[in-house]
Amino acid sequence: MNTRRLLVPTALLMATALLAACSSGGDTGGGSEGEGGDVTLTFWHNSTTGPGKEYWDETATQFEDANPGVTVEIQSIQNEDMDGKLQTALNSGDAPDIFMARGGGKLADIVEAGQALDLTDLIADDVEAAVGGTLNAFSIDGKVYGMPTSVLPGGIYYNKAMFEQAGIEGTPETMAELEDAVAKIKAIGVEPIALGGKAAWPAAHWYYFFALRTCSQEAMETDGAAVKFEDPCWTKAAEELQAFAAVEPFHEGFLTTDAQGSAASSAGMIANEQAAMELMGAWNPGVIADLTPDKKPMEDLGWFPFPAVEDGEGDPSAMMGGVDGYACSADAPAEECAAFLNFFMSKERQEAYAEAFVTLPASQEAQGVVTDPALLDVLAAYNDAAYVQVWLDTQFGQNVGNALNAGVVEMLAGSGTPEGIVTAVNDAAAKG
Repeated sequence: MNTRRLLVPTALLMATALLAACSSGGDTGGGSEGEGGDVTLTFWHNSTTGPGKEYWDETATQFEDANPGVTVEIQSIQNEDMDGKLQTALNSGDAPDIFMARGGGKLADIVEAGQALDLTDLIADDVEAAVGGTLNAFSIDGKVYGMPTSVLPGGIYYNKAMFEQAGIEGTPETMAELEDAVAKIKAIGVEPIALGGKAAWPAAHWYYFFALRTCSQEAMETDGAAVKFEDPCWTKAAEELQAFAAVEPFHEGFLTTDAQGSAASSAGMIANEQAAMELMGAWNPGVIADLTPDKKPMEDLGWFPFPAVEDGEGDPSAMMGGVDGYACSADAPAEECAAFLNFFMSKERQEAYAEAFVTLPASQEAQGVVTDPALLDVLAAYNDAAYVQVWLDTQFGQNVGNALNAGVVEMLAGSGTPEGIVTAVNDAAAKG
């Protein structure tokens, strides 16, 4: 397996080895201890339906059976609502004991506020060995504040049958070839690219990838660490995206379309064969499977890396992605909360996770269960990647990340400019 650098400061690194709950009672957060020392853990996750929700219900039940006296109270929250609700709960001192964490600047902000539990000495030895460098995604100043569940590199998912019908040979390797594919898909009466722009981040992902292909590794590293867009490549990347958007590759109404959760979402358009392509992370096969008519993985689903940009200085093999995981609130019962995280990182539960979510597990021991063809292609590209860049909004933290995402949406809506994206980032960073 190749070793790859991740373009974020050491404290914000994602993996270099391979690998996407207010409580059910009236009190939304904070573990409680009842009579006889019984403990209740509140747990928020973002799987509201299907096998993913069933996985977490089953995991909680198994953990309770293995740990008499501990109860796990679950609340599932729609992914697009998670960050806002969690931030509100954290700020109010009413956070759940266990919550989603994606590393990067977002987790660093929570740690700086004293709202996350230091797990460094609470991670089981076998878990640490199985996930290896993935723990770096949740490391701040040499201490670990979260446990990974999956690694989620991004790229373009596509309908193989539609490509064949449109006469597209192979997969696009350059933007010129992607534009040609867009034209050929339009010719067979299908929307070329589905995009859930309502949530902002799916639209912003297009800018992230244009930047990855346009900017040099040095520019990504230097400006990314400084959270300041100084290199001209950031503006050029926005101009490249603006030019691509001008060929109208995205479906009509993409700015008001959800990314997930329904047949009308961008993932639903892929699942129901209403669009040919979607740019997403490695969670997408599972999301799409849950939205197909038979609730099964899509047989014609393929994947290819984001194409190269003409005259771009970025390595065409570089990838962008993240690591999904979970952290414990600073006020959570430390022993029980860490035990739950260690429990779901066992080989058995990681294999079950990979199968339920149709994704890439963080534990290298569990990766043998990955059979989805699209994910196997992701895996191969990940192994060959020159480096892996963390999602920019994750790296930059919530305030700067939101400003970046909003700037991209404004440009795609016609009310903003390429220069406006750079200004939005630099202004938000200057405010701290």
